[in-house]
Amino acid sequence: MKPFVLRLRSLYRSFFAVVDYLRSPFLLAVRLYWGWQLIQSGWGKLHNLPKVTEFFTSLNLPMPAQMAVFISGVELFGGIFLAVGLLSRLTALVLTVNMIMAYVIADREALRSIFSDPDKFYAAAPYVFLIASLIILIFGPGKVSLDTLLDKVVAKTDARETRSAV
Repeated sequence: MKPFVLRLRSLYRSFFAVVDYLRSPFLLAVRLYWGWQLIQSGWGKLHNLPKVTEFFTSLNLPMPAQMAVFISGVELFGGIFLAVGLLSRLTALVLTVNMIMAYVIADREALRSIFSDPDKFYAAAPYVFLIASLIILIFGPGKVSLDTLLDKVVAKTDARETRSAV
């Protein structure tokens, strides 16, 4: 019995060691796909500001014209930063807040139905952007990102400065 349990434990560890290798490619795919979607959304809003302003006015948002430009910029530049993995967690935090506010302000009915009718919550426009942002916020950008590259450059610079100081 004991060899069976040990073998099972070994298989379990081996399986999840392989799965761990998929983390960075998965995070890259999430960043690239949803970053591109946000870029397109922000770009579309920037090129239709009167329509976006009208929509924000209908929601009784303060300063709807300025808010339209701001939200469009958040989506455009947030999508770019997310896609390339630059300031990923900070960007994901901003996008998470943006999507939560989109639920609160524009899709309140979907938000209220999170437990009573989850399909309505999942079908709302902010949902997939919210989930993608939360994934990057919680797990980081992965190894294939500008954040990782910058960390390596800064670590090398710190190491050189430490050696020269000694």
